[in-house]
Amino acid sequence: MTQTERRIYLINTLLAENGGYKSCNPEILSVTEQKKLLRSLMNIRMPAPLDDEFVVIQDEYLKQEINEKGITDINSLTPVEKDIYLWQGDITTLKCDAIVNAANSQMLGCFQPLHNCIDNCIHTYSGLALRNACYQLMQKQGFEEPTGQAKITGAFNLPCKYVIHTVGPIVNEELTDKHRELLKSCYISCLKLSEENGLKSIAFCCISTGVFGFPKKEAANIAVDTVRAYKQHSDIKVVFNVFEDKDRYIYENILR
Repeated sequence: MTQTERRIYLINTLLAENGGYKSCNPEILSVTEQKKLLRSLMNIRMPAPLDDEFVVIQDEYLKQEINEKGITDINSLTPVEKDIYLWQGDITTLKCDAIVNAANSQMLGCFQPLHNCIDNCIHTYSGLALRNACYQLMQKQGFEEPTGQAKITGAFNLPCKYVIHTVGPIVNEELTDKHRELLKSCYISCLKLSEENGLKSIAFCCISTGVFGFPKKEAANIAVDTVRAYKQHSDIKVVFNVFEDKDRYIYENILR
C-alpha cells in the first residue's frame, strides 16, 4: 500500500464507525484535507477495540509520517548542563526513553479535532491504541487522575519508548503557592516514575503553560529548579522541550 492508500483506508474505516460522516468521500480531497480529516476522526474516536488490520495499516502510516517529519535522537543533542538539554522542536519526533504529555484529569487525550495542544499531537502520532491504553489504566484506577501525579504507557508509534502523562495545575486567576507545589509535583512524579521503570532519559514539555494558564517564566523556573534538585541524587538525562521561540528564550536565560 502507498501512503495515500493507507490514509484513505484509515479514513474510510473510521468514517464507517461514525454515521455522521458517511457522505464524505476522501478520494476527492487534497492530501492536506485528507490528513486533516484523518486526524479529526482519530481525535474524536472514543476508546474502543481496534481491528488487527486497521492497527497494522495505521502503524505503517504513522511511522512513515513521523519519519518524514524527521527524528531527533537525544544522543545527538548537546547538553547545556551535565545531562540536561534544551531542545526546540516537535516532541513527537524525539527519540529518548520517555516523553511527558501534559494531560487532563480524564487522561484520555484531547478530543477537540485538530487542536494544537501537546496532548492532541501525542495521541495523534502515537495512534489510537494509546487512548485505549489510557482508558484501561483509568478504568482500573476508578477515579480521575489527581493533579501533580503521573501515569506511564507505551509510546506505540512514537520514536520514544514510553509516554508519561501528568496532570498540571490550572491557573484561572491568581497564581498561588498551591499551584506552584502541584507543578513541582508533576516534575517529581514523572522523574520518579521514569526511574522506577528503569528509564535513562526523559523529555519534558512545558507543563500547564498552554490552555492551563500557568505563567511561562515561573513555570520554567519551577521546572529547572526541580530537575536540578532531583539530579543531585540521579543521573537521568533530562530534556526541556520547547516549541515556540518565546519559551526557548525563557529557558535559555534560566539555564545559562
